Amino acid sequence: MRFIPRFRSVLVIVTVVAASVAGFAQVGIGITVGFGPPALPVYVQPLCPAPGWIWTPGYWAWDPGFGDYYWVPGTWVLAPQVGFLWTPPYWGWNGIAFAFYPGYWGPTVGFYGGINYGFGYFGTGYAGGYWNHGQFYYNRTVNNINVTNIHNVYNTRVVNNTTVNRVSYNGGAGGITARPTAQEEAAVRQQHIPPVAAQTEHVQTAAANPELRASVNQGKPAIAATDRPGSFKGGGVVAAEQAGAPYHPPANRAATPAARQENAMPAAPTHAKDVPPHPQPAPAYTGNAKADQHYDQQQQKLNAQQEQEHQKLAQQQEAEHQRATQQQANQAQMQQMEQQHQMQTQQMEQRHAQQQQQVMRQAPPPPQQHGGSRPPK
Repeated sequence: MRFIPRFRSVLVIVTVVAASVAGFAQVGIGITVGFGPPALPVYVQPLCPAPGWIWTPGYWAWDPGFGDYYWVPGTWVLAPQVGFLWTPPYWGWNGIAFAFYPGYWGPTVGFYGGINYGFGYFGTGYAGGYWNHGQFYYNRTVNNINVTNIHNVYNTRVVNNTTVNRVSYNGGAGGITARPTAQEEAAVRQQHIPPVAAQTEHVQTAAANPELRASVNQGKPAIAATDRPGSFKGGGVVAAEQAGAPYHPPANRAATPAARQENAMPAAPTHAKDVPPHPQPAPAYTGNAKADQHYDQQQQKLNAQQEQEHQKLAQQQEAEHQRATQQQANQAQMQQMEQQHQMQTQQMEQRHAQQQQQVMRQAPPPPQQHGGSRPPK
């Protein structure tokens, strides 16, 4: 497991897959930050504007230019394809920093960190509606629907077993501890597409609004949700009722962009082949030979298992690259593939960090020293 002995509270890593997709990179590909985002604000959902529009919950994004989180208002978005649902983005601790996992459209809702965004996104799956014969049906118990305009509705009470809190990130201190299910992991490998142009423009508009920065609104944005992407004025705008929790960013959050770049860590790898091998752990010494041997075997077994997973994922990703080249994939398809590869790689590294922590917690206690005695050579 890679070990970084010390790092500043603000880490900014921005990886642009290609210059031609820089616009989508602003949505959050390859961004990691050294401290978690603010809690989710409390707000109500604006009315759904028309049939076929899907609710995409608000979230905190990161602006490296200002070294600050900013709120991307929740909004209704016309589904890009019949049968597709939205998997929200989320922040997750990867063992080094908080990494941003972008949202995407697909036939199945994938893992979104176990974050309780509300309005049908209660940490896993989506209880806000479903597709049936080309029509989207809305659950009125979790959505704000005008039945005069939208007739495909039903009422199903949702039993939410998730602990109600406003935490907006997975892992790390105080984070959500949810892990992806087999179905959610499979969703990453299914056909999916990145945020549509209207969503990208929505994010860019939010980033340009100083009032949406966490340092300004203290976790209570004046524009918490909108009825349409990019519509930040008018009757369809909803303000936050309150912050989800007091916001206390690190003192050195406001470092200048130049200083942040100077102290930035290397970019997070997009592909498994670019992840450095995990170093072999040092052998244990407690004076209990049997316990030491058992712990060392656990470490070696885990290290070998993780190395096999690295190789398997690297081979899979390389095969997908070769198929895409042979099939002359277009820019959008290549972009989708790169996003998927990055999510796969980051999820693998996050899982490996957690596995290593579990093994380390089982380490035998250190030997007790009496009267300055030293362990035998």
